[in-house]
Amino acid sequence: MDGYEQFKHDVFELTKIDLNAYKEKQMKRRIDTLITSYKITDYKGFVRKLRDDEEFLEKFLSYLTINVSEFYRNPDQWKILESDIFPQLIGKFGNNLKIWSAACSTGDEPYSLVMALSKYQDLNKISIQATDIDKQIIAAAKTGVYNVKSIASVPEIYKSKYFTKVSDSSVMIDEKIKSCVYFKEHNLLSDDYGSGYHLIVCRNVLIYFTEEAKEVIFKKFYDALAPGGILFLGATEQIMNYKQIGYDRKSSFFFEK
Repeated sequence: MDGYEQFKHDVFELTKIDLNAYKEKQMKRRIDTLITSYKITDYKGFVRKLRDDEEFLEKFLSYLTINVSEFYRNPDQWKILESDIFPQLIGKFGNNLKIWSAACSTGDEPYSLVMALSKYQDLNKISIQATDIDKQIIAAAKTGVYNVKSIASVPEIYKSKYFTKVSDSSVMIDEKIKSCVYFKEHNLLSDDYGSGYHLIVCRNVLIYFTEEAKEVIFKKFYDALAPGGILFLGATEQIMNYKQIGYDRKSSFFFEK
């Protein structure tokens, strides 16, 4: 299909999502597959449907934002967070840590953060900001119902304490955990990041972005952190020029401002 450049422009006008920031070959293939599945013959026709049908636009945004998530993903990294990073941050900044779970998907990550931090302080003192670009995904996160497979890596003590069986294949997370997380929509490429965070967690999302977009985001995260704050990345991601940006590497996927 011809006209992909104009399509990217039209999508930005509609959604403020800049497709230029994503790896083009991978993203174009996903979009072309979607367009074909709706038996639409060109990008112009697809954009017309996006403009005319709000529900279709929402479905497109959910398709565009790739949501693969699970609780305590890469458990070894969570052990480092729980045993090393949290005690350091509490020692440095006190108990009122300002934490942001960026591109939080279905909520597995911020809820995991609450459980890990509950080892050191009461739930009523924990508040975590969680953001994602997809409002349907945020709605699912607020509901807090998950496939039982997604909690496989959760420590047993938290499984029995904070999850209730809903069916043979699904569980619901406890309201006490949910009440510690504040969800809102956020676009990593265009929205304001805020400042003064003690911990920013952004895992297994940036692999879909170009190197240029990743560098911009890493710099924005740096500016959003308080001095001494930590950025926690996923097992598939690295900051190649972390020293030039101003980070110190604490361990494989933890970077300190």
